[in-house]
Amino acid sequence: MITLNRKIKNEHTEPPNGITVETSKRISVRDKLLVKEVQEMEENLPGTCSVHYDDPNVLNEFVLTVTPDEGFWQGGKFKFSVFVTDDYNMAPPKVKCLTRLWHPNINVDGDICLSLLRQTSIDEHGWAPTRRLKDVVWGLNSLFTDLLNFEDPLNIEAAEMYKKNKVDFQAKVQEYISGAKGKR
Repeated sequence: MITLNRKIKNEHTEPPNGITVETSKRISVRDKLLVKEVQEMEENLPGTCSVHYDDPNVLNEFVLTVTPDEGFWQGGKFKFSVFVTDDYNMAPPKVKCLTRLWHPNINVDGDICLSLLRQTSIDEHGWAPTRRLKDVVWGLNSLFTDLLNFEDPLNIEAAEMYKKNKVDFQAKVQEYISGAKGKR
């Protein structure tokens, strides 16, 4: 992350003829925001979350791991890929669930139903330029607790199973947790 800060500053290069030339690389708004937001996000991570960067110099791609400590998914470990596009912060990051799970708001393809990940939303909870990465992390974490929504499901079969038989729903959740702890 420190190297990205250096990118933002002007770089001095010395060509073979000994003349110092100052070059200025144009840094995107996204990258400038990410320098601040990644630090803020990491300082405010819920205890049930961790973040991993394949390349610490590439702040716009990371994996968020959520390990719920309560509720139906307690004991599971769920990974989400987060990709911050060039049009961030005018558009939300692209998020995909990498772990197979039985959840009313996450389908079998890893798509996620979470208002703040929508560019436009019928409620006031959709994406806005004032939102930050930490909001995305807290939102994904909350899908396993207080943002769990059986009334507006993406995985209709999971929501219907919950409404008909909570014991069967819990058994199916646990089956996924024990049998599909890896990646998709």
